[in-house]
Amino acid sequence: LSMIGLVLVAHSADVVRGVVAMVMQAAPDVPVDGAGGLSGGRLGTNGLEVADALRRVLKANGRDGILVLLDLGSASMAVDLALDELDRADRALIRLTEAPIVEGAVLAAVAAAGGASVDAVVAAAERARTLPKLPRD
Repeated sequence: LSMIGLVLVAHSADVVRGVVAMVMQAAPDVPVDGAGGLSGGRLGTNGLEVADALRRVLKANGRDGILVLLDLGSASMAVDLALDELDRADRALIRLTEAPIVEGAVLAAVAAAGGASVDAVVAAAERARTLPKLPRD
């Protein structure tokens, strides 16, 4: 069974590890990888590491597609650099979202685990933007 994979890009290696762990617990069969942080524990993103994460998920998921989630807007620069490292066919399989990285990744992973299309996985992640966190009276 092939399915949509996820790549998480954050400025902190700890954030990436934590969200990857949440995704793996929520949807153990979904290919997920990430890139975050710089050498010496500094905050930042590295386009070559993002490209490596994209390649690993492309290899793992049967090339059904990948959704990339970001922690902050400036992470998109690293994603742009990463996409330049990939060939055109691989780039065509990759979608980006502005969904929140934690909630979006979990919702996207659950959708992907159910065999959802890339459009449905993107929509699941995007729903996280308006998901209430506090109980309503």
